[in-house]
Amino acid sequence: MYRYFLYMSYNGTRYCGWQKQHNAPTVQATVEEALQKLLHTSTDVTGAGRTDTGVHARYYVAHFDTHQEITNKKDFLHRLNAVLPYDIAVFDLRRVTEDAHARFSAICRSYQYHIEQHKNPFTVDYAWQIHYTLDIDLMNQAANFLKEMNDFTAFAKLHSNNTTNYCTVFHAVWTQQGNEWIFTISANRFLRNMVRAIVGNMVDVGRKKLPLEEFKKRALMGDRSLASTSAPAKGLFFTFVEYPQTIFLENVVEN
Repeated sequence: MYRYFLYMSYNGTRYCGWQKQHNAPTVQATVEEALQKLLHTSTDVTGAGRTDTGVHARYYVAHFDTHQEITNKKDFLHRLNAVLPYDIAVFDLRRVTEDAHARFSAICRSYQYHIEQHKNPFTVDYAWQIHYTLDIDLMNQAANFLKEMNDFTAFAKLHSNNTTNYCTVFHAVWTQQGNEWIFTISANRFLRNMVRAIVGNMVDVGRKKLPLEEFKKRALMGDRSLASTSAPAKGLFFTFVEYPQTIFLENVVEN
């Protein structure tokens, strides 16, 4: 048995998230169908994490097993891209140890959230378009506070059956590029809806609807019902996932 990590990007607009669902299009199901055509057998794919309906990925990793060794990676990726729809693209394939896991072996994941301060028909599916001014300094103070937290219950989707709501945030910062605000966050793990909930609350801080100290208080109280509304899914991108080098059986190929 051979296990491979498959690297991909996808536009989540047409999909009900990554994870397979009954009677709903998902990225996972679409990739599995494409692999079945190439490998001529049913192939399960396990992703690095769940993304919700409408969420995108610039850099995403999933693993699959096959009895056939893939000796020509370039040809395999070319043929897989040919059968995948236009909004999913694969760009690398790496053989890993048999116990390597796209989700559980990850040591760091990163997301970005995009906000635009004006109406833009070309980014309507890729950014939260707002029409009020945000105080980025206040938002960065809120972002810095996330690195002091451990329990993110206040930003977790209710009734998600998580074994724990503890996460370690390594990096969290807002940057501004013209009329666009970009929030970048990296952590060892994320809860369902966590990033969107955090962004929704920080936007209220930035528009001075929610005082910074109240944001901190609510975050520490761990009560999701007290927090602000989550930001729309369309502005969220899965941007990176990191693994220990010991699980790879070949050298990395840069995209």
